[in-house]
Amino acid sequence: MSQPTKMSPSDRPKTRAALLDALDRFGIKARTISHQAIFTVEEGRDLKRQMPGGHSKNLFLKDKKGALFLAVADAETRIDLVALGKALGAKGRLSFGKPELMTATLGVIPGAVTPFALINESARALSAVIVDSRLLASDPVWFHPLENTASTAISPQNLLDFIEDCGFNARIIDLAAPSVG
Repeated sequence: MSQPTKMSPSDRPKTRAALLDALDRFGIKARTISHQAIFTVEEGRDLKRQMPGGHSKNLFLKDKKGALFLAVADAETRIDLVALGKALGAKGRLSFGKPELMTATLGVIPGAVTPFALINESARALSAVIVDSRLLASDPVWFHPLENTASTAISPQNLLDFIEDCGFNARIIDLAAPSVG
């Protein structure tokens, strides 16, 4: 089997089915489970007990100058946004991006933020993708497949490969205690 090439903008699907097809094309083994819509980590806590591995929370962030960031964290990590902003060299404090900006950038609704949204061409507006080192210690890792009515599991290495295939270099940081350097 030949090695897949980088995803081109024309290959960037925006639907769950197209995403799962793309994961398959790129040799990323994935397992997807459908469930009721989940909008917060707390809402999904009982369901996630039945799904072994690492569960995520994903934050769409911006700084005062408008730089956009996606933070992919372990669901239980308490993120220090002040320290993260300093570690990233953000201009001013990091804050949560408005839902309209998030949807325009990532192509997903609030409650469905996911690193899989990087497959959308509009995600190129992000300045950085940050992955919590704690999340990478779990196998598999679970994310919404562009909608919050399902969860998809992949290996931590496949997550990093996917991020790279979408044109980003993931910055792996301990999001509970980010440091400059």
